[in-house]
Amino acid sequence: MSSEILRYIVEHHLQAGDRLPTLSDLSAELGVSVSKAREELAVARALGFVQVKPRVGMLVQPFGFAPAATLSVLYALGMDREHFHAFARLRASLELSFWHEAVALLTAEDIAELRQWVALARERLSRVPIEVPYREHRKLHLTFFKHLENPFVQGILEAYWAAYKAFGLALYADLSHHREVWDYHERMVEAVARGDIEAGYEALREHMTLLRYEPQQHGQRHPGQGDGQRPNSPKGRHVFE
Repeated sequence: MSSEILRYIVEHHLQAGDRLPTLSDLSAELGVSVSKAREELAVARALGFVQVKPRVGMLVQPFGFAPAATLSVLYALGMDREHFHAFARLRASLELSFWHEAVALLTAEDIAELRQWVALARERLSRVPIEVPYREHRKLHLTFFKHLENPFVQGILEAYWAAYKAFGLALYADLSHHREVWDYHERMVEAVARGDIEAGYEALREHMTLLRYEPQQHGQRHPGQGDGQRPNSPKGRHVFE
């Protein structure tokens, strides 16, 4: 482990909520300069491992994979946007692989929440001009997997939606496609509600096949362009669901 601060946390068996020594004390104990300790602290904070609270100090955080996965995938997309396709395939494979395990843990309250996201999304799609229901889309998918006790799967799923917001959200399909997407979402929710997890899985699997690439005509406008967000692919438009 190259980070002295992270090594300190591990070797001292610190747990979430435990407080780290001050930077000056840490630098003295670790044998590094204060500036070096401050640099490592910045990395630990970016990865979500440490939180700095005024008048409290530096606190160890519960482990989560989402900050590291998000930082990495956004860097990758900055280097080459085509990486989004590979990451989207990984996310789809994870949701399909963990569907049965995750959905079996859902409660009646979760089902009610899922139905709420479907209703809100349909309402946004009925507006003029339409509003792409990104928030509802993200919340619906993450709700299906909210009780899954696997921080690595959770982290990748969270990172996918950060990548989608940064890259995929500005790439639109037509209204009929968005409505088709939410038809699948409703099928997934209602199948789970009646206890038919396998039917929900089939709806999810079919839903994932909606990922596609469409050539873009020069000057073509897309639903949602009125809000200032424009397709940013010079080659075509991609539909990511």
